[in-house]
Amino acid sequence: MYDTETKRISRLTAILTQLQTKRLLTATELADKFSVSVRTIYRDIRTLEQAGVPIVTEDGKGYTLMEHYRLPPVTFTESEANALITAEQLVLKNKDASFIKAYSEAIAKIKTVLKHSVKDKANLLAERVQIIQNTNNERTSSNLSALQFALTNFHLTAITYTNEANKTTNRAVEPFAILSTQENWLVLAWCRLRNEFRFFRLDRIKKLDVLTEKFEPHKMTLQEYFERYY
Repeated sequence: MYDTETKRISRLTAILTQLQTKRLLTATELADKFSVSVRTIYRDIRTLEQAGVPIVTEDGKGYTLMEHYRLPPVTFTESEANALITAEQLVLKNKDASFIKAYSEAIAKIKTVLKHSVKDKANLLAERVQIIQNTNNERTSSNLSALQFALTNFHLTAITYTNEANKTTNRAVEPFAILSTQENWLVLAWCRLRNEFRFFRLDRIKKLDVLTEKFEPHKMTLQEYFERYY
């Protein structure tokens, strides 16, 4: 009985975290994630509502938290902190300057909520973890953060791009997805110049401007794109 209740409390806390990190979640998604029935999720949602958590139910779409509602600051276990620190070392080896800057600022904020004992261990781990990569094919860029913003806010983006043949063109693109290879970042975008989806290497984008003009979101997932075009 005690074990069952402990698991339920843990699940309720995890559901709250999920609701805070995602715009909408369905009962089915939550049931799959926590390996329980949809009926159990319904009961959990009612319990959270009765506890005063402002959960909004959008008919046919799912659950979300009322806008501006925030949970108290989270705490991290030592293992979770270590995972974040190791990930930081991987990011610092990234070849996009804007991504490194954004992640470093984010990880600095996360470190402020670590307990002193965990923070000391995390700092020690940061000094003792080194990611060794092949530097022969280094390709740098600095536009990843801007492209992430354009992708999630559906802003048309103007780029000056140099291809493999060293030919430079100016294009208006609609960012759709971002992919990482061992050597570089790629953006998949609808190119208005070629009137088709194209991959662009970030290190070959010589200039980038996120425009105020917005484009109509493409009604497919990345997986659906690959199934349709490959």
